[in-house]
Amino acid sequence: MTARITIPPQVQALLRQLNAAGFSAYAVGGCVRDSLLGCAPQDWDICTSAAPEQTETCFAADRTILTGARYGTVTVVRGGVPYEITTFRAEAGYADSRHPDRVDFLRELAPDLARRDFTVNAMAADAAGAVTDLFGGQDDLRRGVIRCVGDPAERFAEDALRMLRALRFAARLSFRIDGETAAAIHAARTRLRAVAPERLHKELSGILCGRQAAALLEEFSDVLFELIPELAPCQGFRQYNPHHTRDVWTHTLAVVDGVPPEEPLRLAALLHDAGKPATFFFDKNLVGHFYGHPAAGAAVTEEVLRRLRYDRATTEFVTQLVAVHGRPIPDDLRGMRRMLARLGAPVCRALIQLRCADAIGTGTADAAEQTARCEAALSLLAQAEKGCSSVSTLAVSGRDLLALGMTQGPAVGAVLKRLLDAVLDGSAPNDRASLLKLASEIGNNA
Repeated sequence: MTARITIPPQVQALLRQLNAAGFSAYAVGGCVRDSLLGCAPQDWDICTSAAPEQTETCFAADRTILTGARYGTVTVVRGGVPYEITTFRAEAGYADSRHPDRVDFLRELAPDLARRDFTVNAMAADAAGAVTDLFGGQDDLRRGVIRCVGDPAERFAEDALRMLRALRFAARLSFRIDGETAAAIHAARTRLRAVAPERLHKELSGILCGRQAAALLEEFSDVLFELIPELAPCQGFRQYNPHHTRDVWTHTLAVVDGVPPEEPLRLAALLHDAGKPATFFFDKNLVGHFYGHPAAGAAVTEEVLRRLRYDRATTEFVTQLVAVHGRPIPDDLRGMRRMLARLGAPVCRALIQLRCADAIGTGTADAAEQTARCEAALSLLAQAEKGCSSVSTLAVSGRDLLALGMTQGPAVGAVLKRLLDAVLDGSAPNDRASLLKLASEIGNNA
């Protein structure tokens, strides 16, 4: 019995308009896969026997954009929503391991599906929702398998990025990668060196934020090390320390799984101990130590994220988080306010979560106890955020100090800093009268 999915009315209308003009047309790829999985698709892509100029003519009443003339893609904007409509095509020659050297437009669906990456992405559905599945995609969905269409080696030779896409889909869907496909990934991994860094980092982040990121990174560590060779020395690196039962790499993977699936946190977890191999030494009792590894790891982190073209904000945030990940978390409100003043709320929140996962990841800490400490610290942070934690949240401003007769310049900033210290220490309340009085005393004693 042919499987069916529900096609949204707007997509049905586009398909039927192409059909009425004499062309075959189907929803294709991820939207079919996600529908069969019971998930709401984010995008609905369409493939058709119509050539690009015929698609433009068919939708002359709509806004159309020839977004990929070489690849036969026309974007039709209807109801403010863009839909990509691509002509059936075959591809040949991949000199750059990414883009086809030749594209031939076709009239039939089957060869178009045959060129796609994985069986779960090589299914199409007509306007009535009837699914065309020529390569066992539905069976692979049921079995939870990511498998290449046809010969895996050929698919990865055509587009090296597909190797990371396989890992991302497996991480996102909690699927396993088919044996032949996995073997081909290991064999072809060096092809990733030719892929643009920004494309690599998008797939890496998708893998890291998946539900089984650590397991995939363990199985395909050789693939990850093509992207981040700085992590390779961590694999198998024993720590020779009673506080760690795992080597650096195995510990790292445990921390990745232990933090929430958010890009900055997962990146920090992946890179937080990258500085350990370079800073390792034995003490006189032959116990291993890694003094200074957070700073060393931060330097590695900044280099890696810049090389992979992560945006500046992400690079700076993750680098700072790695740099401070060895700091203890305060267990009192005064200490938490001081940390909040130094680092800011986003870094503090991420640091608490990272420290918790880091402790559990040693294999020696009680997970329930560490989780309780994390929750208590996050609660304490929430309390600290309600109070004064920066100069900007003081009850007085630089203008108030100038009104007291202070001379404009660095001295005003210095006084504001001392007022903030007094509030954070609890020696002065954050109210206008008290702070103005203290400012006057500081000014008189200057």
